Amino acid sequence: MLKKWRGISGLFSMLGVALFFLAKSATCMAQVTDISSTELMQRIKANHPSLILDVRTPEEYAEGHIPGAINIPHDKLSARLVEINSHKDKDIVLYCRSGRRVGIATDTLQAAGFSKLLHLDGDMNGWLSKGNLPIKK
Repeated sequence: MLKKWRGISGLFSMLGVALFFLAKSATCMAQVTDISSTELMQRIKANHPSLILDVRTPEEYAEGHIPGAINIPHDKLSARLVEINSHKDKDIVLYCRSGRRVGIATDTLQAAGFSKLLHLDGDMNGWLSKGNLPIKK
């Protein structure tokens, strides 16, 4: 009887693990697509209607940001979603200094139903490293 119980218990354990990985893979399918600084610059020049969202602090934003970007810090995003709800089904380009805060912002936006999220490859550090891309202060 004990062997049978272990078998059933083991089966349920394996089923739980399989369901966990299935759920994780579904989450991974909703990943954010990277966009290069070159492609973003082309969109800016062409007046592409995507939203550029800087999720850094207001102080970092004031020091210099990508032209056309709006600033909603990652830790204030959930309380300020109403400001960007009209972009729920449109491209939103996200960036921070190095990428960590974009991950947090992405989770918040995806949970709120935003689906067309793009991450600026290299974030602000990458933008600045190009040396020839515009900065707005």
